[in-house]
Amino acid sequence: MSGWAVDLHAPGRPALLHVLMDGQEIMQVPCDLPRKDIRRILSTPGDRLGFRFALPEAAHDGRPHDFSIRFDNRSVLPFPDEDESLDGRDVISLTLSPHTEYMSYVDGPEEGILRGWIVSRTPSSEAWKGGVTVAIRLDGVTLGTVRANHYRSDVAQALHCDPDCGFEFPIPRRFHDGLPHEITAVTIPDGTPLSGTPLKTSLADDLLTARLVQIETGMAQLHQQLTALRNSTRSLIPRRRLDLNHYDQWAQDYYRLLHEQAALQRKAHPLTETPLVSVLLPTCRPDENGFRTAIESVLNQTHENWELIIVNDGSRCRRTTALIEEYSRKDRRVRAITLKTGRGLSGATDEAIRQATGRYIMFFSPDEVLVDIALERMVRAALKTGARLLYCDEDRVDTAGRFLNPTFRPSYDYRYLLGCNYIGHLTFMDAETVRRVGPLENYDDGSWTHDFLLRTTEIIPREAILHVPEILHHRRTTLPSSGGNGDRGLRAGADCVTEHLKRRGMKAAVSALGQPGLQAIDWSFSHQPTVSIVIPFRDQPDMTRACVGSLLASQTYRQFDIILVDNFSVQRDTLTWLEEIGQNGQVSILCVEEPFNYARLNNLAARQSGSELLLFLNSDVIITQPDFLEKMVKEMQASPDVGAVGARLLYPNSTIQHAGVAVGPETIGVHLHRLQPAASPGYGGRLRLTHEVTAVTGAAMLVSRSLFDGLGGFDEIGLAVAYNDVDLCLKIRESGHRIIFCAEAEAVHHEGHSRGSDDRPEHEARLFHERQVMLERWKDSPLFKNDPAYPHYFRQDLRTFFDLRSPEELWS
Repeated sequence: MSGWAVDLHAPGRPALLHVLMDGQEIMQVPCDLPRKDIRRILSTPGDRLGFRFALPEAAHDGRPHDFSIRFDNRSVLPFPDEDESLDGRDVISLTLSPHTEYMSYVDGPEEGILRGWIVSRTPSSEAWKGGVTVAIRLDGVTLGTVRANHYRSDVAQALHCDPDCGFEFPIPRRFHDGLPHEITAVTIPDGTPLSGTPLKTSLADDLLTARLVQIETGMAQLHQQLTALRNSTRSLIPRRRLDLNHYDQWAQDYYRLLHEQAALQRKAHPLTETPLVSVLLPTCRPDENGFRTAIESVLNQTHENWELIIVNDGSRCRRTTALIEEYSRKDRRVRAITLKTGRGLSGATDEAIRQATGRYIMFFSPDEVLVDIALERMVRAALKTGARLLYCDEDRVDTAGRFLNPTFRPSYDYRYLLGCNYIGHLTFMDAETVRRVGPLENYDDGSWTHDFLLRTTEIIPREAILHVPEILHHRRTTLPSSGGNGDRGLRAGADCVTEHLKRRGMKAAVSALGQPGLQAIDWSFSHQPTVSIVIPFRDQPDMTRACVGSLLASQTYRQFDIILVDNFSVQRDTLTWLEEIGQNGQVSILCVEEPFNYARLNNLAARQSGSELLLFLNSDVIITQPDFLEKMVKEMQASPDVGAVGARLLYPNSTIQHAGVAVGPETIGVHLHRLQPAASPGYGGRLRLTHEVTAVTGAAMLVSRSLFDGLGGFDEIGLAVAYNDVDLCLKIRESGHRIIFCAEAEAVHHEGHSRGSDDRPEHEARLFHERQVMLERWKDSPLFKNDPAYPHYFRQDLRTFFDLRSPEELWS
């Protein structure tokens, strides 16, 4: 315990305190520690006013004890009250665990990161374990806390202890100033110093960094007018980034803030009703520890109006039966059902549905763990929006308790759902809807979940399907399966999608992509619409000739014409080629002798076209895939609400140039998966699966002619060169149409050949203006502020689907 006290009868002499436990004095403590802060406030003769003491071993017995502190005259020194009242409390009740023993060492700072290790044990345990929480202090100020759970094989070999006992703590750059600092590491909550501290050292990556930090620290003490200069200096100092490789560290902060936000919302907007939720848990010979963890996660829910229906699918395992009976006795909300013969997980789930009495149903499995506020957050979202099918985000947790491999999902995406069950197993549904969908199909590879979701989409509108953008459950890591289903497993996923499309009257061939759960859809033509391919260009005859020549030579879909928009070409080779290509009946030439305005060039060509569809194509895109146009047109025809389709574009070195565009104030528009290898599946299979995006690049964009005209085409006034494709896509989305990234239509983009790069000094003023136009025009658009197709956890200004926003930003 620590604090301060002054004896008003003798303020010049350190007070003597008497510590009582359960009414009996156990120790005396002098207030002889310096507290200059209190002296300044009270103007006492001296500063020896502070005290700090550890309660004796007898108090650490795991039982509650009452403590009080008194002065010599028996007057009480009050403890702070939880409600922050000035009176305080005379007595405080504490239950203290037995003393913990530690072995530790702080290795010291290296490259700005403080490293060390610590293990602990209690009298009741002989094993030395890691996972200790450590507070890092610098010059007496606590910088933060860290859990010692990093792998340290050297410590384990030397001490024969838990290897997950190391820690790393990045020291903030403001202390890398080359000046001496004192670093202390102490355990939390008991404050035991780690061996090797306090240590005095100076931190500096190099002389330049040290000098920059010194300047920054000095500027922080100046008037607010220097704020801009201070921020500029700070931006010169590299900062550690968070990404998927450091997900566990990120997740620790995320879950803390998620709980804080839930508590604030609970207090500000308490639920007006608490409907019963039926949690369905079919099982057959589960792993006992994992099964317990799953059940306990339901018991710990903050939303307490639930029933857990455990269906034992014909298992005769005594341990499983005993475990289920144990929890049924422990909590009356746990209901056990035993099937005499196994029906498979789908059949067991059907039985659970028949027994469910809740207004909502949550599908659950033994290898999943709910965050304790999961039901509360799902119920709140369902009541607020009226959604009938809800899903959330998840991550995995390993046997050491580390969080890893998160699955961050987009808002509802029907096209993505056809390609894979991206929604997952754990779903929260209106019980009436579940029963309307009907019994589950018994696909042998687990595709019954995918089938059930697809059948749900057949009876409810897309507006009734809601993504709750919060990480509300974990999936335990398990050993990979033996893959015994083989080709049957691959075929089952395709079969359930095929049957779904048949029920909807949609003609398509569904094929497995070589990995269970991933399907490609080859739509059938309803008719073959005409397509005008619009290609603006200026000279560069070799590239433009290759672009046009590849189209004419390769495409199996022949219902197209090409409109070449010549923006003042002057080279002899170009003019000669134009005379030649103009003889081709599929090619027309539109000469526009005006200053370069990419939006206007495309608009002029669109007005000349008489086709149903427009494909805007850069002159530096080379298409050799024979069914490129066929794939693009079929995706456009697949649904009447598809407004635009974009292609998968590669750099000449076979890395991704374009796989859809994410939008937002940070970047306006950023190409997803840029520079990833072409063979990579992408995050969540997005590089192999066709899915919805919020925007696509105008370098290869197929759009409905009538929709393009209705929206006024590209903005040739405010967005002559940059961002006009993103602007058009946002207009398409706001008109109620969807935008599709077609992963199966691939071309090579020699980016920059057609009009050069914007990253040049002469373009800065124009680019700044166009950026401001976009920010002003779309600042209030939910689509722009929070791209529904791109998980909000990821940053846009760094590596997409990899670098993470700080958890604080998610609620800022």
